[in-house]
Amino acid sequence: MLNLAYPWVLLLVLAPLLVRLVRRSGQSVDAPVLPVGHWLSDLPGVSRSGSRLPWWQALILLLAWLLLVVAAARPQHVGEPVQMPVSGRDLLLAVDISPSMDEQDMIIQGRGINRLQAVKRVVDDFIQRREGDRLGLLLFGTEPYIQAPLTFDLATVRTLLNESGIGMAGRATAIGDAIGLAVKRLRDRPQEQRVVILLTDGANTAGEITPDKATEIAKATGVRIYTIGIGAESMIQRGLLGSRQVNPSRDLDEDLLEGMAEQTGGEYFRARSLPELEMIYQSIDQLEPIELEGKRYRPVTDLFVWPAAAAVLLWLLLQALKLARAARVNSPDNQRQREQRGPRHV
Repeated sequence: MLNLAYPWVLLLVLAPLLVRLVRRSGQSVDAPVLPVGHWLSDLPGVSRSGSRLPWWQALILLLAWLLLVVAAARPQHVGEPVQMPVSGRDLLLAVDISPSMDEQDMIIQGRGINRLQAVKRVVDDFIQRREGDRLGLLLFGTEPYIQAPLTFDLATVRTLLNESGIGMAGRATAIGDAIGLAVKRLRDRPQEQRVVILLTDGANTAGEITPDKATEIAKATGVRIYTIGIGAESMIQRGLLGSRQVNPSRDLDEDLLEGMAEQTGGEYFRARSLPELEMIYQSIDQLEPIELEGKRYRPVTDLFVWPAAAAVLLWLLLQALKLARAARVNSPDNQRQREQRGPRHV
């Protein structure tokens, strides 16, 4: 949408007409009072010498004046409303990608998928709903590392999560180190906005920081930890001697995850299936609501440079034409023709 910041400036379009009327009334006009007074005084009927300008000069000057007035009115292009990023949570997703996450005990449409695939499906939707939060992605196994720093660019976080693979961070599970790195990333952020969602299917088997020590640091720093234990409690395992029922989550340390959440003001969830995992992330949405303030803005692009540049080009064109005409009039051929005609007698 086109808009004028100062529409009242368009009244200056009438300035040449007013100067002409004053000239006709016999009153003296000091044209240089206006910023472009020498232009006004050269318009038709406004010439200081009292002689009329050639029509083409008058037309160029008039067009240049109109363009200058339009530029002074400051034309703008106002874009469509854009939702501004609002100040919500600083939320860090910590996802276990150790080899145990390859266990295919999550069922979707009658077929089994591994735990990491299930996490990707559910967390992808969760990320899309967190518009207004700054999200980060931490992947951990033997070593934790930040895959995506805290950002409003949710599409990038989703892409990096979907590109993660089993075993990329090692074959063990360092829960304590993962929490320690998450706290380090969040400790400088505003209080009451520091949230970690940790998802794992096992127990702490590696790392330099114990989970208890990491939890103490998180509590002292004001970081809330929501923990999710993923994995079915029973599944049929087929072997050479037949089928038997096993517990694929026998290594899950629920007491540890529950204690971490309780001490930091978070909550522990148990995801035994894909629907349960979906409900857990919906519950976290409700426990950590997004603080949308509804702020919008319209991007504005100034366009005054175009009419101003066009006016300057017209003025340069006029000067070039005047020089060309003067050169033609003062050429030797024209001077000889004037001498041959001689002086005119009245």
